[in-house]
Amino acid sequence: MPELDAAATAASHRLDELLVRVAGGDRQAFESVYQLASGRLFAICLQVLRDRGDAEEVLQEVFTAVWNKAAQFDRAKAAAMTWLSMLARNRSIDRLRAAPPRALDDLSVAEELPDVAPQPAQVAEQASDHERLQDCLDTLEPRRRSLIRLAFLDGASYEELARRIGSPLGSVKSWIRRGLGQLRVCLER
Repeated sequence: MPELDAAATAASHRLDELLVRVAGGDRQAFESVYQLASGRLFAICLQVLRDRGDAEEVLQEVFTAVWNKAAQFDRAKAAAMTWLSMLARNRSIDRLRAAPPRALDDLSVAEELPDVAPQPAQVAEQASDHERLQDCLDTLEPRRRSLIRLAFLDGASYEELARRIGSPLGSVKSWIRRGLGQLRVCLER
């Protein structure tokens, strides 16, 4: 969708400008960077760490680093979101590496540990569910499909989506709500 691509490009340029202002000590710009990027960065931290508490702590560290290192951001090398995502990913990996390894003193305890690997039936069911969801998403009008993916898979907020496409917040919420309703009907078949 061209309007979403143009809106995403505009949002990316805005984030670049905000980081430049943060490097100059602009607290308002820092707050805006947090509002625009924290959801996506938290998702990155959570994906790497698999622990909400650790992800929240690392996210705080990331934004402390953003405040202290914004002058190192070079828009010629990477977009702001790429730079921020790299900070979040690297800090998360550092947290994993710093955690003490979990050792088993008595190997007999290993027999009691549950097998968390999905069973073949679960893998097949998840694949089937994924395929059904994809088929149902494909039945949606392109705008609704795109907004739902951005909101639920990329972690974009409704406000961010409204800014990206230049539409009223109420309209964006309505499009997403209707699209989710259509998905529910399709998935219940």
